[in-house]
Amino acid sequence: MTHLLSVLVHTPAHSQVDGPLTYRSELALSPGVLVRVPLGKREILGVVWDAPECVASVLDPGKLRPIAGALDGIAPLSLAWRQLLTFAASYYQRSAGEVALAALPPQLRDLNTQQLARRLKRHAKPAEPDSDENRSAIDSLALTPEQTRAINQFDAETGPFLLFGSTGSGKTEVYLHCVQQLLAQDPSAQAMVMVPEINLTPQLEDRFMARFKPLYGDSAVVSLHSGMTPAQRLKSWLAAHSGRARIVLGTRMAVFASLPSLKLIIVDEEHDPSYKQQEGARYSARDLAVYRGRLEGAKVMLGSATPSLESWHHSRPACEGGRYVRLEMPSRIGSASLPLVRRVDMNHQPKKCVFSPPLLDAITQRIARGEQSMVFLNRRGYAPVLHCSDCDWKSECPHCSAFRVFHKIDRTLRCHHCGFTERVPRACPACGNPDIAPLGRGTEKLEEHLAELLAAVRRPNSVSPEWPEGEPVRIARIDADTTKLKGELESQLARVHSGEVDVLVGTQMIAKGHDFRRITLVAAVNPDSALFSSDFRAPERLFSLLMQAAGRAGRDADISGQSEMWVQTFHPKHALFEALKRHDYPAFAAQQLKEREQAAMPPFSFQALVRAEARTQEVAQGFLTRASAAVDEMPQAQSIRNNISLYPAVPMSIQRIANVERAQMLIESPSRAALQLFLTQWQAVLHATRHQPEGKGLIRWAVDVDPLAI
Repeated sequence: MTHLLSVLVHTPAHSQVDGPLTYRSELALSPGVLVRVPLGKREILGVVWDAPECVASVLDPGKLRPIAGALDGIAPLSLAWRQLLTFAASYYQRSAGEVALAALPPQLRDLNTQQLARRLKRHAKPAEPDSDENRSAIDSLALTPEQTRAINQFDAETGPFLLFGSTGSGKTEVYLHCVQQLLAQDPSAQAMVMVPEINLTPQLEDRFMARFKPLYGDSAVVSLHSGMTPAQRLKSWLAAHSGRARIVLGTRMAVFASLPSLKLIIVDEEHDPSYKQQEGARYSARDLAVYRGRLEGAKVMLGSATPSLESWHHSRPACEGGRYVRLEMPSRIGSASLPLVRRVDMNHQPKKCVFSPPLLDAITQRIARGEQSMVFLNRRGYAPVLHCSDCDWKSECPHCSAFRVFHKIDRTLRCHHCGFTERVPRACPACGNPDIAPLGRGTEKLEEHLAELLAAVRRPNSVSPEWPEGEPVRIARIDADTTKLKGELESQLARVHSGEVDVLVGTQMIAKGHDFRRITLVAAVNPDSALFSSDFRAPERLFSLLMQAAGRAGRDADISGQSEMWVQTFHPKHALFEALKRHDYPAFAAQQLKEREQAAMPPFSFQALVRAEARTQEVAQGFLTRASAAVDEMPQAQSIRNNISLYPAVPMSIQRIANVERAQMLIESPSRAALQLFLTQWQAVLHATRHQPEGKGLIRWAVDVDPLAI
């Protein structure tokens, strides 16, 4: 007997094949089964999907191609997982096949049935038995009253929850306790814990392994992130899908992991922009986590010391329309206190000085006491641009509308957008002037300059006997340039934790999530650039970054009383710095939400961006303009115009990358439902517009729902 199967395969949104394809099979396979199917001349991975009722009546089975085979040994993907993928594809305006297949481990697409069977046999290891001794030792860990209150409220209500806890208040311990409580109550339950960046995963993994490995064995905790090899990702995915893994730790991709018994989702640092995918399907993993929790009946906890304004707004009292339950932990653990925030008015400091004398003196005092300092600048490289004073030449990238950054350590000019790299010229390429100089500064220059200023400072050996007396100050830099090699980040962080570093210089990589016990001073040397950005979210991101950076200081209760956060600014009276000085996130959030409500900005409205890439800027903008004009020809055009605002097409802030011109158009609506309905109907218009003669030269276009950067 021949059966018709609807199978999802990887079909990009631009192919206009956004639904399942139909194949025939000798076996009746249930939805969710993984199969290999022919597509053109290739054989690819597919997922049997829920078939429309009308398929059998309109297709001739004799004209359909048969499936190549099913992947035996892997249980079908659950109905809840398929519903999550269907929703994500619909909401973020991508093809279901593109989202579903991208959510599966890449190596799964390449394995045949025999290879997969060997992998499954190799990874099928029984969990180690529980240890009563270890269990009792773990259960005896004490919680603070604030942690206990938050956990009790979490147990009593359904959520979703926003855990608003200051840096150092013990949010991670709350996560561990909630997961441990769940796994102890339900022997089959699974939990997902998400972090924003790969460099935070090993640190969290160590804590979860230390807590749960003695209880549930080696395979209880697995990680999922793009830094893993294909074989590692497949192993972790299979462990989660089979139920052997009780806890999955991962970055945004983990939100699509197949966990058949998912009961708890935790999103740490939920405010972080890294949860928003910027390529392909531009989904928000944080928002999908909340949706998945509702879909599968799992509890969801979002945690942050500086929540996103959207989450903060949703966690207002229920009587005011709030949808989340806010759990508050305002105090640090023990007697540790938040750092004192000092603002340095750079208008009163020597001109062009990088480190103000008071800040330099404070760093020197920390070194003398054997404490650590952290200097934060969110720009890597030596200088953002090389400049010729004679002809005004600058190190522009020939392929992008951006400058190439000067990296002194290897004497290169490097574009951080397209990767184009050249050796630094001996003289100005335009006029031959040999006197070309760097403008501005990055972390590399900051490290060099700080070493010069502290060259005469020597560490006393009275602090620690293993430190030789009179050794120079040890300065380390952590950014994307110094952590390229595998294991380098972990090695450098270990040096900081062990006290082998006196001053740590770095980008936002070091400003969040890390538990540096010896750091008592944090300095932000140039935070002003975000104060007057055209992006309405820039103040929110800056405040969050500074609060997170400040949270790295004084985490050890014994020395927290003297911890400080120094901010060098030309605008010390700005409201953002006033709120930072008081560590008053609620006041900052209230002020920002008031401004956004007055301007009808998110979360009081809903946005989408349509981005176009073409060989010329005229083609990119022309495509968007024609698609916008075609709205008047759509059904119910007047109703659309009443509920939707389409702004003119404009170049993106960096309008050319790798010789590709980029333009964007903003779409706004007071109603999420109206925006979604319009985008769904507009897809046909966008496809038709692309194939018009005027669209020649258009490379691609994409819809970004709920964009974070405009």
